[in-house]
Amino acid sequence: MAADSTGATGAYAAAGVDIAAGERAVDLMKRHVARTRRPEQVTDASGFAGLFRLDTAKYKDPVLATSTDGVGTKVMLARQMDTHDTIGIDLVAMVVDDLVVSGAEPLFMTDYIATGSVVPERIAEIVGGIAEGCHQAGCALVGGETAEHPGSMDPDEYDLAGAGTGVVEGDAILGPDRVREGDVVIAMGASGPHSNGYSLVRHIVDGADLDLFSEVPELGGVLGEVLLTPTRVYAKDCVALTEAVEVHAYSHITGGGLAANLSRSLPEGLDARLDRSTWSPLPIFGYLAREGDVSREDMESTFNMGVGMVAIVAERDAERALEVLTDRGVPAWRLGMVTSGSGRAVLDGEYRNA
Repeated sequence: MAADSTGATGAYAAAGVDIAAGERAVDLMKRHVARTRRPEQVTDASGFAGLFRLDTAKYKDPVLATSTDGVGTKVMLARQMDTHDTIGIDLVAMVVDDLVVSGAEPLFMTDYIATGSVVPERIAEIVGGIAEGCHQAGCALVGGETAEHPGSMDPDEYDLAGAGTGVVEGDAILGPDRVREGDVVIAMGASGPHSNGYSLVRHIVDGADLDLFSEVPELGGVLGEVLLTPTRVYAKDCVALTEAVEVHAYSHITGGGLAANLSRSLPEGLDARLDRSTWSPLPIFGYLAREGDVSREDMESTFNMGVGMVAIVAERDAERALEVLTDRGVPAWRLGMVTSGSGRAVLDGEYRNA
């Protein structure tokens, strides 16, 4: 079939798909992807698959871990703000920080972007963010797909998802079975709402008629920019912590909030008693609660409230764990203790400066 002047076949171009734009997007993203290369990668000349050699000499019993996720409706906010270079960091964080909960080191990721119309520069910005996230996580971006969906999506509309793979030694898999009474719960500070609760965020913004482009003094910046603050990537920090101290479990605090997610990392018969007075939620959470008239209960069951990752460590290693995280630039503090109970995480007290 003959190609038209844009490089796309005439019929396909008439249907709304621009092959040349897709090829240009690939060219623009190559320099971003190159930053994520790891020595285990194997070149696939065809480009149809990403190849990665597992270093079996490094492990006695290597177990592969995999995770997949998206960014949810935070993408809609990125479109409103016309800011596309950070949403990819969110994507990587949501995937790799699930992987490390098992104790796995993230090895590589693939991504999928669907859009109504391929704008090469915008796609390159998105992939640039994904590459930055992979760089922060220490994993390779080995492949991906960009699909143009004219008719089913508006020209400026897009969504993205990703999948990651990691590896953990068979006898080092972390989880509830390792948690013991007397363990210390360590909180790792969040950078913001991360990538959860944005349906409620948008409901608050619309209902209170908030201007995303307005400067909000209490937030220290423009509202939309604060809401687009990228998700903190904890993967390297968790891997380093596991190597330094006796970590029994992690919990990635995503949709559902702190208590619900941490409960997944507890065995039957043990509770995590968490003290609200050990931290002040980030200003964005107080702002959203006030502007949307949202109760504390609803806020805590939707947002991370400033705690993005939790580690459960042996009591003797608690101070060392805090030192490791602080040295790595991660805000961290004693959040609570593991006690006898029924397998729940329970928040007590009042927030600091509430």
